[in-house]
Amino acid sequence: MRVLALGGPGAMGAAAVHTAVTLPGIGEIVIADRDLAAAARLARRYAHAPMPIRAIEVDVTDDEGLRRALSAVDLVLNTVGPYYRFGPAVLRAALSTGTHYLDICDDWEPTERMLEFDREARDRGVCAVIGMGASPGISNLLAAIAAAELETVRDVFTAWPVDVDTAEDEQALSPDGSPSAAAVHWMQQISGTIRVVEAGRRTDRRPLAPTALRLPGGRRGTAYTVGHPEPITLRHSLKASGDAATLMVVTPWTLAYLEVLRRDIDGGRLTNDTAARALAEPTLSQLLRSVPIALRTGGPGTLPSFFAAVTGCAHGRERSVLAYLNMSVPATDPAHGLLGDMARATGIPLALGMSQLIDGSALRPGVHPPETVIDPVRFFADLDRVLGRDSDAPLYGVERAAG
Repeated sequence: MRVLALGGPGAMGAAAVHTAVTLPGIGEIVIADRDLAAAARLARRYAHAPMPIRAIEVDVTDDEGLRRALSAVDLVLNTVGPYYRFGPAVLRAALSTGTHYLDICDDWEPTERMLEFDREARDRGVCAVIGMGASPGISNLLAAIAAAELETVRDVFTAWPVDVDTAEDEQALSPDGSPSAAAVHWMQQISGTIRVVEAGRRTDRRPLAPTALRLPGGRRGTAYTVGHPEPITLRHSLKASGDAATLMVVTPWTLAYLEVLRRDIDGGRLTNDTAARALAEPTLSQLLRSVPIALRTGGPGTLPSFFAAVTGCAHGRERSVLAYLNMSVPATDPAHGLLGDMARATGIPLALGMSQLIDGSALRPGVHPPETVIDPVRFFADLDRVLGRDSDAPLYGVERAAG
């Protein structure tokens, strides 16, 4: 297949390309970006790759140019964010050119819009997988692994770390000093209202709401809601009848500062962009306002850093199943610190998801979240291989509890 890496020179796109050049079945990789020089630099880095790699200039806001680039390839990896601005437009263009599609969309609003393209995708024979990164992506596959042990599913919670253990190093500013797309996305999803699932129904609630969890293995703690696609897709794919949300595993002091930013965004004192800048450049006033909030905020306790927790029934009994990334591996393990490198933790899963489309195993027309088409057992085996792990310690763990 010919692959278009849209936004390839970005951190996550570059990580996806780095993995893609090691995968079979790719005839050509075209690196596309509005910054042609950056795309060309990345292409030169892989001058000795086993497939041709070239660079082209594409601005996703130029619909004609975007469609022209898409029409020349079989599959596109879209890493251009934030997705609430660009996701649906790029997918719509891919459908018009019959180009298979994968992205790392982590906004719930465009996820709902893109899922509405499912019938058109099926009619056009296009397979689109949305949210194939870390969260969503790995989180969805962990939820699928946990849910496979249950006959019926009630509640589903996925969680990712902010500043505990092996947390992501969220870069608020881009190299040019402007707010990064990831940070702007984060501000979007901790403000206004977010969509969660309560009693099986999609419901709008304010973000950063505390959720106390009691998980298998005696794990206890409080995590906080954030806007993400997982509740939207897992409610449908796992037929969850209860509650579903994506949570942040975060320390009280960081949660308190995010709460200050949330109030300022909702009060019109900050925009998403200026709040993203405040992540890197907090004012004394903002820090002081966060102190009383932190003092009354619950912490993560013994919760894992990155997990999916699913409750339901099996054999007539209520069960709880926890699937989590095993981040307690030794420092010499290639998986150590994976969550601390947001680019690799997101870009590598994107490329590995693509490999299941390329060989046809996941190539099913329609618009899909990862858990409905990507084989999770194969995915984690492939991730082991790509990371170069040679360890008896599994990359993920599963724990269970009754009642």
